[in-house]
This record gives sequence, C-alpha cells and structure tokens, in this order.
Amino acid sequence: MTPKGIGLNANVQEYLVAHGAGIDPIAQELIDVTADLGGFSQMQIAPEQAAFMTLLTRLLDVRFAVEVGTFTGFSALSIARGLAPGGRLLCCDVSDEWVSIGRPFWDRAGVADRIEVVIAPAAETLADLPSDPPIDLAFIDADKGSYPIYYEEILRRLSPRGIILVDNVLWGGRVADPAADPAQDHSLADIRAFNASVVADPRTTQVMLPIADGLSLITRSDL
Repeated sequence: MTPKGIGLNANVQEYLVAHGAGIDPIAQELIDVTADLGGFSQMQIAPEQAAFMTLLTRLLDVRFAVEVGTFTGFSALSIARGLAPGGRLLCCDVSDEWVSIGRPFWDRAGVADRIEVVIAPAAETLADLPSDPPIDLAFIDADKGSYPIYYEEILRRLSPRGIILVDNVLWGGRVADPAADPAQDHSLADIRAFNASVVADPRTTQVMLPIADGLSLITRSDL
C-alpha cells in the first residue's frame, strides 16, 4: 500500500487502516483496478480517508450529497454507503471514461441507485442546482484553480448543518514549505490562495485535518 498521508510510512498507514473500519473486498478491488492506471491512481483518495467520509456521512444523516471530481468512484462509493435511507449523491465529473470504471463496483455494493452522475463542467452543474434540497455534505476534489467557484456555489446551497470537505489542502506538505516555488507548480499557488481565502471568510468555520493529503472540513458560521 502506497501511503498518501503526509508523514506516514507504509507500515503506519497499513496499521491505521487495519485498526479502523477496514476495506471490504469490493472497495479493495476498486483500489486495485485503479492502481493499474499507473500515475493517475494518485488521484484516488486514501483508504483511511474513505472510511472517515463514510462515517461522517452517516453521523450527519446526509440526505443530499454532492461530489466534485469522481475519478474512478472510490470516494463516491464511500459517501453513498453512509447516506441516510432515501439519500442521494450527485457526482460531477468531466470524464465518463474514469467514472465508468467505478460503476460496476457501485452496483456490486448496492449503492448505484443512490448515485447520479452528470458529465459536464462542475461549475455549470452546480450553478444549475436549485436551493432545495439543500446540500448536507459536499466533497471537492477536482481542478484546484476552480476550488473557489465550487466552494461558492456549494456554500450558497449548504444546509445549516452541512459540511464541505475539500481535498488536497496540504498538497504534499508543500503549502507550508517556503522553498516550494508556486511559479513551478500552479496548483500549489491555487491551493495556498484557496486556503487563505477560506480561513479569512467570516461566513464559515473550518478545521484542517492531516488526513491523507490534507482534508478541510468547512461549516457555516451561523450554526
């Protein structure tokens, strides 16, 4: 298992996963199939993050969730498994090729009927969403330069108890590395700018967790 958590070696991550919710055979097979994609597989979330997202979705009694950036569907599987009875997940992605890899695993896990996929630019899909039902949980894990757009569209539709999860906010630890040159890594510049804007936003309250590549949990400040 290749560790994605910052500061974790393979042994620690394996121990962490083994002493958490664990990975069932369906999820493990999806992980393995995605790993066969080579370098692209790094876009998949870590197993411990998946377990955390399922538990959080269940604890929040999520009825409507939105995901921006589905890739091969491991994160969607994790969220869908935690939905309240009758709950649904809207997945926004631009690549049906990637998403199609995950569909058979959603079927086998018995959650395919909870998931709707829209293949289109996520900014357009989100802008077309009505305010009702409100979003109880959102997961943003797509092109970093568009994070502020996704954040704004979701925030204005977020339920009072809702949470926005934002992935890759530590960017391999480079966000805190003064020697890291954003001119050589445009995503680094985008992540730094996004993190700074969120922490300065009086409309929200946030905590940044060192799960995998960094996961921010953002809520409305009027709770």
